[in-house]
Amino acid sequence: MPRKKIELFPHKVVRLTNVVSEVFTLSMERKFDFVPGQVVALAINNEHDPRLYSIASGTGEDVLTILFDIIDGGFLTPQLVQLKPGDEVYISEPFGKFIPGDEDMWWLATGTGIAPFISMVKSGIKLPEKLIHGSRTLDHFLFQELFHDKLGEKYLRFCTAEESPEVYSGRMTEWLKEQSGLPKEIKYYLCGNPNMVVEVRDLILSKGVDFNNIMAEIYF
Repeated sequence: MPRKKIELFPHKVVRLTNVVSEVFTLSMERKFDFVPGQVVALAINNEHDPRLYSIASGTGEDVLTILFDIIDGGFLTPQLVQLKPGDEVYISEPFGKFIPGDEDMWWLATGTGIAPFISMVKSGIKLPEKLIHGSRTLDHFLFQELFHDKLGEKYLRFCTAEESPEVYSGRMTEWLKEQSGLPKEIKYYLCGNPNMVVEVRDLILSKGVDFNNIMAEIYF
């Protein structure tokens, strides 16, 4: 049976912001309500297959924002960076199940996988016991000021290529391996590239956490 085509609706671009080298936010007029953690399908026109992006804006904002980096050889992102205010893009209604409840949580993210957690913090939902954020370079801890302000010492950064007194040196997976145990009655929300998500998921499982307590969102 053919997969049902996602319905897309025209939205005007409000602004395009260069966050750091090769990483941008795209803000569009907001036509739909959403729950922090949901995604939208986005395309330049109504003919091409859309790509999925987590919403990176708060529920109280009058725009809908996504976070993306330019993918070498990619089809969509090189076009997104050419957009100007007033241009039109096509997006779906928000959907998805990467949605926290009132449980205690850890959040773990790399790269633009931080996007749903930006939305969660901006929307004022219950904050996690820890946010574990991995990056290759210090300047790519995206929106770290927001997380520092809201989470304080619960915000842990792990950098593999550069060093700073306030940042753990190395990969988050090495730190997880060194932990004698992890909380077993909380939920773990993982978002980032497939290799990170699979490796971190397996590490958490090896520490005795139930599979049903691990929620994952993969970024390609």
